[in-house]
Amino acid sequence: MQALQLFGDRDLRLTEVEPPPAPGPGEVQVRVRAVGLNFIDVWGFRGMAFAKRKLPLTVGAEAAGEIAAVGEGVEGLSVGDAVVPYGALTCGRCRACREGRDNLCEDVSGVMGFHLDGFSRERVNLPARLVVKVPAGVDPVQAACAGIAFGTVQHMLFDNARLEAGESILVHAGGSGIGTAAIKMAKAIGCTVYTTVGDDAKGEKARALGADHVINYREERFEGEVRRLTKRKGVDVVFEHVGPETWNGSLLCLKRGGRLVTCGSTSGVSVQMNLMQLFQQQYRITGSFGCRIANIRESLDKMAAGLTPVIDTVLPLADFAKGLERLESRKVFGKILVTL
Repeated sequence: MQALQLFGDRDLRLTEVEPPPAPGPGEVQVRVRAVGLNFIDVWGFRGMAFAKRKLPLTVGAEAAGEIAAVGEGVEGLSVGDAVVPYGALTCGRCRACREGRDNLCEDVSGVMGFHLDGFSRERVNLPARLVVKVPAGVDPVQAACAGIAFGTVQHMLFDNARLEAGESILVHAGGSGIGTAAIKMAKAIGCTVYTTVGDDAKGEKARALGADHVINYREERFEGEVRRLTKRKGVDVVFEHVGPETWNGSLLCLKRGGRLVTCGSTSGVSVQMNLMQLFQQQYRITGSFGCRIANIRESLDKMAAGLTPVIDTVLPLADFAKGLERLESRKVFGKILVTL
């Protein structure tokens, strides 16, 4: 079968690999139909040093497909069911896994497509507990946005930031896959949404999604604009995933007692911050990585109810590298998907 594998830094090749065996007890075999691209793919493509892995590595951390075969003892899943797999191979035994908090697994084997062989292959065997059935009415290709993009945002906004109806939120990089999802999810519960974008064309698209205030960060200091627009009060929540370029400005955008939730650091990994500002303003800062399996179900339910992902581009598997280049260039608005 075909698989897209990383052989070295920026060296992706479409190869032929052996198909998986029949699924074992408690396992299912998934026929992969679509893969979503994320910045974790870009980091892997660049050869980030902290990733312990063996090359060649099948890439792809987020996917959707259907059940091709079912192992002994599996209940609730049948051949032909559309599904979304969880993006990490967790142990299923530790307290976090037993409580449904797989993203805090104490013995995780790694992230699919980054540490372990991922989803950019025709078929893959997985524990049935790490597969979520797709509700009727959800586009099978768009479902590939649920595992990381929608799931991450669901976890950030509602598990961690505790965003409530009527609050205000600053969403950084409103044209990104998670940024577009955050705008739509926040607007769906009646929040006032501020967002940053890199050009006016993205700004118009962000407004069309429901953003109330759009700031072109290349032309204006976003923190000054947010403070001006909020009459110096600040916002309740900042949705942060850029890192050093925006971090201290993000803190200045928060009202007293405001919450910052972060899941990324695309502009670097280290920041300096004012600790007196942190405790005097009583900020609450939460790191967020991945999501709970339940967040994928919640995300798919939102898709079924009409809150669909924004799709930038759909490419064939052979053009995976082109998709990464587009993502890396930041010209993207929404998600890039690859179909098999």
